[in-house]
Amino acid sequence: MGAVGVGADGYRRTVTPPRTATGSATPSARGTSRRRGARPSGTELLAAAVGAVPGGMARPGQQQMTTAIEECVTSGEHLLVQAGTGTGKSLAYLAPALTVDGPVVVSTATLALQSQLVDHDLPRLADAVEPLLGRRPTFAVLKGRHHYLCLARLDNSTADEPEETLFDAPAARPGGGTKWLGEAGRLGKQIERLRDWAEKTDTGDRDELDPGVDDQAWRLVSMPSRECVGATRCPFGAECFAEASRARAREADIVVTNHSLLAVDMLADRHIVPPHKLLIVDEAHELADRVSSAAQAELVPEMIDRSTRRARPLLKPETADALTAAGDALAVGLAEAPAGRLTAGLPTPLHQACTLLDSATRAALDAIGDIKSDDPDPVRKQQAKAAMDDLSTTAQRLLEEADHDVAWVEKNDSGNRRALVVAPLSVAGTLAAHLYDERTVVATSATLALGGRFDTVARALGLDAPPVPASPAAATMAARTGAGRPAAETPGRRLADATTIPATEGPGWRSLDVGSPFDYARQGILYVAAHLPRPSVSGLPDAAGEELLGLVEALGGRTLGLFSSRRAATQAAELLRARTDLPVLLQGEEALPLLVRRFREERSSCLFGVMSLWQGVDVPGDACQLVVIDRLPFPRPDEPLAAARAAAVDAGGGSGFAAVSVPIAAVRLAQGVGRLIRATGDKGVVAVLDSRLETARGYGPFLRRSLPPFWYTTRPEVARGALKRLATT
Repeated sequence: MGAVGVGADGYRRTVTPPRTATGSATPSARGTSRRRGARPSGTELLAAAVGAVPGGMARPGQQQMTTAIEECVTSGEHLLVQAGTGTGKSLAYLAPALTVDGPVVVSTATLALQSQLVDHDLPRLADAVEPLLGRRPTFAVLKGRHHYLCLARLDNSTADEPEETLFDAPAARPGGGTKWLGEAGRLGKQIERLRDWAEKTDTGDRDELDPGVDDQAWRLVSMPSRECVGATRCPFGAECFAEASRARAREADIVVTNHSLLAVDMLADRHIVPPHKLLIVDEAHELADRVSSAAQAELVPEMIDRSTRRARPLLKPETADALTAAGDALAVGLAEAPAGRLTAGLPTPLHQACTLLDSATRAALDAIGDIKSDDPDPVRKQQAKAAMDDLSTTAQRLLEEADHDVAWVEKNDSGNRRALVVAPLSVAGTLAAHLYDERTVVATSATLALGGRFDTVARALGLDAPPVPASPAAATMAARTGAGRPAAETPGRRLADATTIPATEGPGWRSLDVGSPFDYARQGILYVAAHLPRPSVSGLPDAAGEELLGLVEALGGRTLGLFSSRRAATQAAELLRARTDLPVLLQGEEALPLLVRRFREERSSCLFGVMSLWQGVDVPGDACQLVVIDRLPFPRPDEPLAAARAAAVDAGGGSGFAAVSVPIAAVRLAQGVGRLIRATGDKGVVAVLDSRLETARGYGPFLRRSLPPFWYTTRPEVARGALKRLATT
């Protein structure tokens, strides 16, 4: 039992000691158990874990991955591992992680994988290896501070706080506008429910609140890290849920976190995640984008307004008025500027707005001063100071107009969001400087080798990669002469005769492709509709619609449609609804989890959607036997970062399209194609309705070589015949 304490709000709470997710573990107990006798190897722990799974069998790729991780931990080398679907890569890296002293950190890109690790893989592994280790391994989940209930914020939160609720920023709510009394009443009920939950929860983790609350209510009871005064200055520091989560992480064998927090940790000189010797980055193809997002900043008029109201009690009237004037100037500048990348510097109105904001925030920071122990309300003072500091830093960054940054104006279709955004042109240097120092890094994913090589992803992750052929076409030619998997240029052949990609290595790192246990050439067909016209307009062309209709009718549903735009997905759904009796589910018409569940359960249904479906759907079995991709997923010309990066390559004498756009498309395409075969018994067809995958001589082979080795054809009768045979099973 924990001690009973009384918070500043007068509530009695049980203060429990920090615990891991699987039980208590003190440092001395953990260290003693690991020194007692011979330590099992990672391969021994993997064998025990696999043996504990009903029907579990050893997988060569899984064993190979475990052995390689152990070798790299010993040598200090970093490792890139491509592990195809079905490899069992989670156990392959968790088993050797238990042979390393101190916490091992595992980072994921998605909540789905994080939940799989915490709810299934780690408990199963802990049960299996306990006899070998002589103790039960422990693990903990580490999330950003804003994921946890803040007792100090809760103590100060009411449903009628004027500066943050009744008159909150319009952009924070769908449709904008001032909050009406009914909404305030609903918010008040949520706050009261959060107060009740605070009395019961041991973790304060938002994900454990069921039913949940909306984002606006949660903002009132959570604390971003930059606004936190620290446990020693906070009246609730001893009971802080976020601090308790960090304490649990320090005492655990394995810490599961996410790429966003890992990125913030790197940018904050690694003061958040506990010290560790081994970092495993799963879904590593997402890491660079998450680091770029963490390093991104923006100015929004409503944000300035909200920050000004928060700081006003600490400011002179003229200082607050100057902040308001800066926000108004930004709103005018954004209204006049078109959406898109700013290639010629800040337009004069936006430059003037940033200058006004820089001056006003400097004055505000001087007025607020330092946070002192005798301040009457250090929490609110720190919140105001952090908000002003963020605005000041972003304004100065935009005014600098540095070559290593990209700035753009962002507006949504409904017109209720207007923002001036700045982000780094590249994060490879940041990763090189902060990701690898004083730890071994294992980066793994099903899509790391693009065009048959690891070089592109290695450079994106900040590693020094060896020279590569000058273009994707040259890479294909090199592969034909033996430097990679042989490309199948002839329709009706396998895409690859080998199952793995040869290793690439550079200073301090090496790579490994452990393949997949799936027999892709027997389980699936990659059909490219090479006879269709090259896509030239947005939406779904008539010819592509007819091709889609013929394929879906041949199978009788069971189709996952991955589209390049919402317009194309809607057109496809309308076409099938008009000309078939099949149930057609369209992303956006219901919550995505409900749509995916219906897709699994209704055998003849089709599910159509856009980019979030390309990675977020896992439907093994015969519920999904046809995956249709309407066009190659190149970044749109108006995507500011991709366009800026391509322009920088062009300016240096290279091909921005080949260096930036093609690799982005390769990763997206591989992720989409990977939705088809999810288990050893799965069978089906991937149909790409973009003829460029076959006809583009420069990048077509490169993209095809980034995909699993399906049987390849461009003949529509072959694809439809296979689907008709599947329809009878």
